[in-house]
Amino acid sequence: MNIPDKMSAVLLTGHGGLDKLAYRDDVAVPAPGPGEVLIAVAAAGVNNTDINTRIGWYSKAVTGDTEAGGAEGFAQVSDDDAGWSGTALAFPRIQGADVCGRIVAVGDGVDTARIGQRVMVQSMMRDESDPRPFRCITFGSERDGGFAQFATAPARATYAVECDWTDAELASIPCAYSTAEGMLHRANVGAERVLITGASGGVGSAAVQLAKRRGAHVTALCSPAKAAEVADIGADTVLDRDADLVAALGEDSIDLVVDLVAGPCWGQLLDVMRRGGRYVVSGAIAGPMVELDVRTLYLKDLTFFGSTFQEDAVFANLVGYIERGEIRPLVSQTYPLTEIQRAQEDFLAKKFTGKLVLIPPASEMRVP
Repeated sequence: MNIPDKMSAVLLTGHGGLDKLAYRDDVAVPAPGPGEVLIAVAAAGVNNTDINTRIGWYSKAVTGDTEAGGAEGFAQVSDDDAGWSGTALAFPRIQGADVCGRIVAVGDGVDTARIGQRVMVQSMMRDESDPRPFRCITFGSERDGGFAQFATAPARATYAVECDWTDAELASIPCAYSTAEGMLHRANVGAERVLITGASGGVGSAAVQLAKRRGAHVTALCSPAKAAEVADIGADTVLDRDADLVAALGEDSIDLVVDLVAGPCWGQLLDVMRRGGRYVVSGAIAGPMVELDVRTLYLKDLTFFGSTFQEDAVFANLVGYIERGEIRPLVSQTYPLTEIQRAQEDFLAKKFTGKLVLIPPASEMRVP
């Protein structure tokens, strides 16, 4: 198979607004190194982390919500800590944590039988250069990702998937569903009462489905306009995201809070948690700064989990769920890769349920 020399891709040229996303059709096609595969990208999902990275939201200099800087960026960003890992990002960078595609070439040490496999890439992967616990890198951040016609990835983090899903459906899984499954795995969720914030988004809607497959009773928070769709994917109870939670649920009524929102209403989440309850967080789209009464934490014997690093079992579990037909993602809309700015504007507007997915131009490859 003859791989072209050049490809179309979106380059992130620095932290800032949508103007930092540059669509190019003269980017060199990457070559797979030892232990790597080359993937012809069929679809790539849009995620909060793509926008957070672009605008430098991870910088400690930023205290606002993601929407406040989503289109224009933040003036006070420090490039030194604006990557999700707290370090500087290298530019230009091809973002895109989600990838579905087919392997078209392999590097040294990888079985050529893998060529032709339809695959997903594990978006949060181990940092092979640093064996310390909880050390990881993100596809599309510490290495180039899926907003392109081709992408390389470690073979061990590239999973073959056998299913009848569309490419867009598969591309909606890696980042959002692994984040959600990682949270549930970390908190050891079972048949208990779970409250999920931001339940209409990519991670939130994934968490609803994944918590239900574990036997949980799910209360979901979202805007009223999306309540019916969230109920359709399995939520037992759907509440307005601005509801008085104590009035609606009662104190000490929730075993586990799965939080993706944080923001000014955060204190209510602790009020409805039972004594000995757990809280797991992997996002703060309404703002990272919250007010914590430490007395509530210790007097109620609560346990807090931050969730970023994922055990390898998390992604392997997702592949199993897909192949056994236990989950099905919500794809709200697809866009050509050329319209990445419009896709991110729509993402920030939050008028959809589920996932938005980008489709790169079809690759023109010749088979000898």
